[in-house]
Amino acid sequence: MFNSKKWFVIINPTSGNGKAKTLWPKIEHRLNREGFQFEFYFTSSGAHNIKLVQFAVNQGFSDIICIGGDGTIHNTVNGVMSQTTVATSSINVGIIPIGTGNDWVKTYNIPRNIEDAISIIKSGKIICQDVGKIEFLDSQKPPVFFNNLAGIGFDGSVVSKVGSYKNFGALAYLIGAISGLFSFKNFDVEVDANSQKIKTKSLMVLIGLCKYSGGGMQLTEYTKPTDGLFDISIAKNFSKLDILKNLVKLFNGSIVKLKKVETLKTNTITVRCKDKLNIPFVQADGELIGTGDIKASVIPKAFSFYTK
Repeated sequence: MFNSKKWFVIINPTSGNGKAKTLWPKIEHRLNREGFQFEFYFTSSGAHNIKLVQFAVNQGFSDIICIGGDGTIHNTVNGVMSQTTVATSSINVGIIPIGTGNDWVKTYNIPRNIEDAISIIKSGKIICQDVGKIEFLDSQKPPVFFNNLAGIGFDGSVVSKVGSYKNFGALAYLIGAISGLFSFKNFDVEVDANSQKIKTKSLMVLIGLCKYSGGGMQLTEYTKPTDGLFDISIAKNFSKLDILKNLVKLFNGSIVKLKKVETLKTNTITVRCKDKLNIPFVQADGELIGTGDIKASVIPKAFSFYTK
């Protein structure tokens, strides 16, 4: 029964330029009005978010509400995936999206309206999607999990700049992309996937599960996030003029049709940077996670959440 559930609510007070903190009293009132029984906690960092999820699971919670943007969802997923107490798919996450890009929720049409988002959670419809796991090949750091899209190269450079433009909302990604043009250099890369090796100079290598990223951009040939496969886009040696000419195509999905973009589907991919003087950033779900060579693999239907 709905009313017998106990919910664990996580709020990122910095999401949406502080909007999540401002709106929390309204959200709290609405949750109480709708009969939710809950405990709530504010995050102080991404690492704290992950620890809160682990704490919740260890305390026996199986239903979590995440209030924030793509980064908050990313950290919640990492908390779910890194705990070892229960099967990851037995933890159900509801999302009230308040962030800069709100990209992941676009795939599932989860609304930004607070009342509508809460209604979806209360309705109780749950689905599971695949999760990506990134391992750094030259590092002992723990794996990073992602639920939307990861990439290495220009998109990582854009993410490194977005924080300075978050007051512009989703436009922050477009501004970051234009800003990044002046500093980013294409890098030599070797991609291993499906028993084939692709060596090229690249703008970026994108590893997708869902449809949108970067404030609404469509960078991979999206199929569905439950097929056990990544949608890969390898953008080859784009010039700065190529990027400017094709900015619109980044948003309507037709970028993948260009001759300089190679696409494929795989459940495992290894990306190695061959130029050690030009090592690009790696991002996952719009969060910078490091630099260097990576291996990404799919964990099928590992993330369970409330949706329409």
